[in-house]
Amino acid sequence: MDKKRLQKIIAERGYCSRRNAEELIIQGKVRVNGRVAKIGESASESDLITIGGKKIAGVKNTCCYMLYKPRGYVTTMKDEKGRRCVADLIGDIKERVYPVGRLDVNSEGLLLLTNNGDLANKLTHPRNHVQKVYRVTIRPGIDEEQLARLESGIEIDGEMTAPAAVNVITEGKERVVVEMSLYEGRNRQIRKMLEALGLETARLKRISVGGVKLGMLAPGQHRPLTDKELKSLT
Repeated sequence: MDKKRLQKIIAERGYCSRRNAEELIIQGKVRVNGRVAKIGESASESDLITIGGKKIAGVKNTCCYMLYKPRGYVTTMKDEKGRRCVADLIGDIKERVYPVGRLDVNSEGLLLLTNNGDLANKLTHPRNHVQKVYRVTIRPGIDEEQLARLESGIEIDGEMTAPAAVNVITEGKERVVVEMSLYEGRNRQIRKMLEALGLETARLKRISVGGVKLGMLAPGQHRPLTDKELKSLT
């Protein structure tokens, strides 16, 4: 029987993403046929794979939901500090799903959740160039030079960001609203890019991922993706 990388099997079975599976292997929490697994090894579908002593079952069907994450919620399924997390908003979802990527606690908008680790990896890995679009309210304003710098890339944390597309939507006396399209997703990237220009992020809302749009979904609400939406992501 064909063998696959262990982290790929774990992701395909919907337990977590490949990256998180690698961490579990490194921590010694994964066993294959009773033996502690090592990073880099392969396994077959017939092997008994356990994590923390519990067998991981296969995923019968890929499911994916969109959630409007409100501000004030952390993008985790549980939080050691007792903060509100996205799991509090999806208690009626029967499948075991987890977030695809992150939105920081002060950001809002479209968050995808799935039971398919491979899909999650595809949507979050920078090499796949999945477009993510954000509606950003900036204080006090933005000039042409700053727009050009955002579009060409800005150095944050010692590394240049990839070019971003920026379109001004509305301009006011003390604020401007723009749409920013990114193809990478570093931690708090937009906030850090604007901070590097001396600008304040007053509001940050993700409105689409890979062409799937948030639409009229209200804060805290969720719905399953349509077959067409899911197909567009896979």
